[in-house]
Amino acid sequence: MESKIMYLSDLKFNVDTWKRELRFHLDEMDTFQEKLDELTSREDLEVLALTKLDGFQNRILIEKDAIAKLKHRCRNIMAGINRMVYEKDNNNQIFDDQHTLREDMRNYIHLHYELKEEIMDFLLLNS
Repeated sequence: MESKIMYLSDLKFNVDTWKRELRFHLDEMDTFQEKLDELTSREDLEVLALTKLDGFQNRILIEKDAIAKLKHRCRNIMAGINRMVYEKDNNNQIFDDQHTLREDMRNYIHLHYELKEEIMDFLLLNS
């Protein structure tokens, strides 16, 4: 049982780390949204740039939704961890959920950094 508690402690650390990373990414998306909003007020932007700008703003909304869903899954896993510790529940579903969340976090982080680079390149060319 002690090894399971140690594993749960490690799992909790991972989930806490993901939650912090998601909060950071949400703040980062807010910052990018503010910068893109500044560009929308400029009158010298070309139609193509405005179209890309709209696309980025939509992708930011989609990313914020993805962040909310991942944060919700993190909360559910943390609730499961707490239940396992306090109720001595031996349900191993939490370990399967954590594994799929880890893969989803990897995919999300990869997509986040692609979007971030695209936005930064766009801002560099249109500032």
